[in-house]
Amino acid sequence: MEDASAAVVVDARGTVTGWSEGARRLTGFPTDEAVGRGVRELLAGDAPPGTPPVPSGTVAVRHRDGRLVPLRLTVCPVSGAGEAPSGYVITAEPAESAGPAERSLAGRAFQQASLAVSVLDAEQRFVRLNDAACEVLGGPEESLLGRTYLDTVGRSEQARGVDRQLRRVAETGEPLHHESFGRAPSSSRGHAWNIEMWPVRDLTGEVVGTAMAGLDSTEQYYARHRLALLNEAATAIGTTLDVVRTAEELVELLVPTLADYAAVDLFDWVLHADEPPVRPDTGVVLRRVAHGSAAEGAPEAAVRLDQTDVYPPSSPPARALRECRAVLARAGEPDFDRWMAERGAPECVAGVHSLLAVPLRARGTTLGVAVALRNVHPEGYADDDAALAEELASRAAVCVDNARRFARERTTALTLQRSLLPRELPGQAAVEVAHRYLPSGSAAGIGGDWFDVIPLAGSRVALVVGDVVGHGIPSTATMGRLCTAVRTLADVDLPPDELLTHLDDLVTHLASDDRDDVGELGATCLYAVYDPVSRFLSVAAAGHPPPALVLPDGTCRLISVNAGPPLGVGGLPFEATELRLPEGSVVALYTDGLIEDRDRDIDRATDELRRALAVPADSLESLCDGVLKDVLPQEPGDDVALLLARTRALGADQVATREVPPDPEEVAAARQWAGERLAAWGLDEIAFLTELVVSELVTNAIRYGAPPVQLRLIRDRTLICEVSDASATSPHLRRAHVYDEGGRGLLLVAQLTQRWGSRQTDGGKTIWAEQPLPQP
Repeated sequence: MEDASAAVVVDARGTVTGWSEGARRLTGFPTDEAVGRGVRELLAGDAPPGTPPVPSGTVAVRHRDGRLVPLRLTVCPVSGAGEAPSGYVITAEPAESAGPAERSLAGRAFQQASLAVSVLDAEQRFVRLNDAACEVLGGPEESLLGRTYLDTVGRSEQARGVDRQLRRVAETGEPLHHESFGRAPSSSRGHAWNIEMWPVRDLTGEVVGTAMAGLDSTEQYYARHRLALLNEAATAIGTTLDVVRTAEELVELLVPTLADYAAVDLFDWVLHADEPPVRPDTGVVLRRVAHGSAAEGAPEAAVRLDQTDVYPPSSPPARALRECRAVLARAGEPDFDRWMAERGAPECVAGVHSLLAVPLRARGTTLGVAVALRNVHPEGYADDDAALAEELASRAAVCVDNARRFARERTTALTLQRSLLPRELPGQAAVEVAHRYLPSGSAAGIGGDWFDVIPLAGSRVALVVGDVVGHGIPSTATMGRLCTAVRTLADVDLPPDELLTHLDDLVTHLASDDRDDVGELGATCLYAVYDPVSRFLSVAAAGHPPPALVLPDGTCRLISVNAGPPLGVGGLPFEATELRLPEGSVVALYTDGLIEDRDRDIDRATDELRRALAVPADSLESLCDGVLKDVLPQEPGDDVALLLARTRALGADQVATREVPPDPEEVAAARQWAGERLAAWGLDEIAFLTELVVSELVTNAIRYGAPPVQLRLIRDRTLICEVSDASATSPHLRRAHVYDEGGRGLLLVAQLTQRWGSRQTDGGKTIWAEQPLPQP
C-alpha cells in the first residue's frame, strides 16, 4: 500500500506545496523538483479549466523518464478563512490497481451493470463511469473523465433537459426521475431513456456530486408509440364513408409520424364502386387519391392528385401488390435506384433513402397501395415499421372497402329509387305541380321516400307522398312495391280512406312473409284526391305529417287530418278529411325528413315550413327551392320529398250536366242534348261517336241501374262522358256470342273511346269514357 499510493498538497493557485515519498515512486520526480511547480504541469494532457486544479478520476501523468503513467486521483478541498478553499489534498494510486471498492463484488457489479451508471462532481464533470455508460457515450472512461455532460453528449434540447435536471438535483439535494428521447453520441438512431438521478453526499451530509443511472427503454418506447398510433388509427381512420377522405386520413396519420412523405393509390374500380377486374402482369395502373408531406407543397410528389400512374413490375408498389405484403426498399438496391431514376424530376427523389410500400387489402381483395418514404428522417425503415404499416394499412383498407360498398349500395339504391319515381309527371288540368327529391347523405343510406301524381277519371287527380321505414336497397324495393300498389288501387278509383286500408293490408301481408329480402316493413303515406269540378280535396293519412295549405291571399296553415296508424300496424281505421278549396290554392305534401331531425324541434320546423310557403314566389319551382333552402338543415339526416300542387277549377263552360228520367225513350233526348252541347263547344267532329257512347251508357244505366240517372260531359284535355246511377253493381266487359241480343254495348264503347272505366260513389256508381279532342 505504501508503494502504490501517494499524497500531494497544493495551494489555492494549484502550486505543489507538499510531496510524499509515494508520489516520488509513482512519478519519478523528487521533492525538490515537484514542490513549487504547477500541478497541471505534471499531467500528460490539458486539464479542464476551473477548480480544483486537477479533476478527480483517472488521468494520465507523464513520468520523469517520459512514459505515461495512468493514475486515479481523488481531490479533497482544504477549507481556509474564507469560503473559497485554501488548498487541496490530492491522493493518487495506479489506475491498473483497483482500490478496495473495485476489488469488491460491489465494485465489479457497478462496472458490469447493464444500466449506464455515471458519477459527476459538483461541477457536473464525470468522475466515474461504468462500462455501459462508456458504451453509450461512445468512448473509454479515460477520455470522458473530467468532461462535463454537455461537452460529452452535445447541446441538443434533450441533452440540455438532462443537464438541467442534474443541476436541479445538485441544488436541491432531492432525487428525481427523468424520461428523455434523443440520439446518443454512439448511435444514429433515437433512443428512449428512463433516468434516475440522485445526490452524492460526504460524511457531513453535504452534496459533493450527483449520480445517474439510465435504462435504455427504446423498445418499450417504440412499442408504446406503435400501440398509440394503432389506437389513434381506430378513431382517426374511417370517420366518413368516403373513399377519398379515408385515404387522406391514412396519409395524415402516417405523416410526419412514420413518414416524411406518404401517398395512397387506388384502382379505378374502387373509386367507381365496380367489381375488381383481373390485374395485368405488364404493369399496375393506379390513381393517386391522397398524398401528404412534412415539407410544404409536397415536393416529393411525382404524380398529381387524381392522376393515374403505371408501376413497373419490379417497383416496390407493384411487388407489394403482387406479393400481398409490405415491401422495404433502400437506396443502393438496383430495383429501388432504377425506379427512383424513372420517377422524373430530381426534386421528387432528392434525399430519398428508404421506402415502404404496403398493399391495401380487405376481405381478400386488393384495393390499392400505400407508399411511405423518408428523405429527412435519418433512419431507414425496419421490420418493425413494416409490421406497423401493415396493421395501419389493414385498418384503412377495411374502411376504404366499407366506403366502397356503401357507395355501391347507395348508387344502386338511388338508381332503383329514381327509376321508380316519376321522371315526368303526367299531363292533367286539375293542378299545376312542382316537386323535389333529395336523397340522404348520411351513413344510413338512401331512404324509402316517394311521391306520385296520378290522373283519375273525371279530370280528378291523386297526390301521393310516402316514406318507408329504414334505408338502403330493401327500403327502396319496398317503396317500389308500395308505389305500384298505390297506382293499382288508384286505378280502381277507391276513396282515400279505403285505398289506405287496402295498402295497410298489403304491407301487413308482406311483413308476415318469412323472406330475408323484405326486412323490417313499415311505412307512412298520405293520399289526396282533388276534383277540379267541385273543387273538393279529400285527404287521408297513415301516420304521415299533415299537408300544408296556402290560400290565394297568402295565408298558410296545416290541414287538420286525422292521421291514422302507420301502414303495417293493422286493425285500425283510416278517416278522410274533405274541404273545398279556392282556385289557386297551393297544397304542400312532404315527408318527415323536411321537418324532423334528431336535433330539431318539430314545432319550430313546422313554423319555418309555414313561413317559407307563405313567401311570394314567381313559380312553384321557385317556391320549392325556397322551402328547401329555408327549412332544411345543411346536412339533412333523412331523405326529403316535397310535392307542391296549385289547384285549378273547371268553369261552367267546360262542364254540362243533365238529369235523365229512367225511361228508355229518354235515350234519344240525351243523345240529342249531347250533340247540341258538343256543337256549342265546337266539337262537331266527334259528335257522332259521342252520341253513340252516350246512347250505350244511358241505355245501360236505365236498363240495369237504378234512378236517379245523371249524364255529365266534361271538356278538358279530353272529352269525358260520365253516366251515374244509384246502383252499386259495376258493369263488366264481355264478348257476346253470335245469337246474343245484348252484351255488345260496353265492347263498342271500349272500341270507340280512348279508355273507359267505372268507379264507386257514395250514391252508387259512375261509368265514364274518354275521347281525344280533335286536332285544331
